[in-house]
Amino acid sequence: MSGILDSVDSRTQLVGENRLEILTFQLHGHQQYAINVFKIQEVLPLPNLTLIPHRHPHVCGVTHLRGATIPVIDLSAAIGMRPIIPDEKCTIIVTEYNRSVQAFLVGGVSRIVNLNWEDILPPPQGSGRQNFLTAITRIDEKIVEIIDVEKVLAEISPYDTDVSDDVLDPRVMQYAHGLEILLVDDSTVAISQASETLHKIGIKVTSRSDGLQALEHLKQLADSGVNPPDKYLMLITDAEMPSMDGYRLTTEIRNDPRMKDLFIVLHTSLSGGFNKAMVEKVGCNDFLSKFQPDMLAQVVQNRIKSIKGL
Repeated sequence: MSGILDSVDSRTQLVGENRLEILTFQLHGHQQYAINVFKIQEVLPLPNLTLIPHRHPHVCGVTHLRGATIPVIDLSAAIGMRPIIPDEKCTIIVTEYNRSVQAFLVGGVSRIVNLNWEDILPPPQGSGRQNFLTAITRIDEKIVEIIDVEKVLAEISPYDTDVSDDVLDPRVMQYAHGLEILLVDDSTVAISQASETLHKIGIKVTSRSDGLQALEHLKQLADSGVNPPDKYLMLITDAEMPSMDGYRLTTEIRNDPRMKDLFIVLHTSLSGGFNKAMVEKVGCNDFLSKFQPDMLAQVVQNRIKSIKGL
């Protein structure tokens, strides 16, 4: 798999076009799994691992890579399957999620596949590993399961959803109670984390699991005479979602005069520098890296200050 992540700059052109590239791999047997290429830094043969005391059962150990020590997580065990026995045939996928770098131990890596988000579907109800999937797709007539890495990481190291006392401005917070935010994300963990933080500062939350659902919801409101920018303080959307990604969702909203003034925040675990450029391209108002409760609260407060003239 040497050179598998070359020419990343050319791949960034896919975002904003409702397209993505996924890296497919195996854990056990022939079943294919995948994660988004944009989350991946490197794909390497299994290096030497160092065991650490009191490690999480799903953490195989740590390895040293480019001057940093990173945990290596047995992805098979983490999603409820039998552990992978590390050997020379194994591969690690080095990723960056939510400002942290970690590696996932997998059985073997297959290839990168270019897809349209419309071909990415929610996992079927009742599927055995549904809790650890964000989506499924079909490649060469075979099902590929796309893993909810945010859920995997949250179970190993739970996120804190509390907001620091010194971040909250009582003068602003008195206006927060009763305001409503539309939250769009395909990860149930991400929805839960953000909702907990927003509820703690008095914000009501309506959620949808992909961009298409959110767009249909906003159109229904507009069709019924409700002005979406008046109903929602803001829309907070993930970038990567089945059916319609956050970039296309933003573009569609900006092209509809009934909702074009809706305040939109891109909330994603993808690379910060890259997303800032995409925010300008598609017309988001702000960008927020996952998951930072204090920064989320600050974005909300800044928006309240703006509309209240504080």
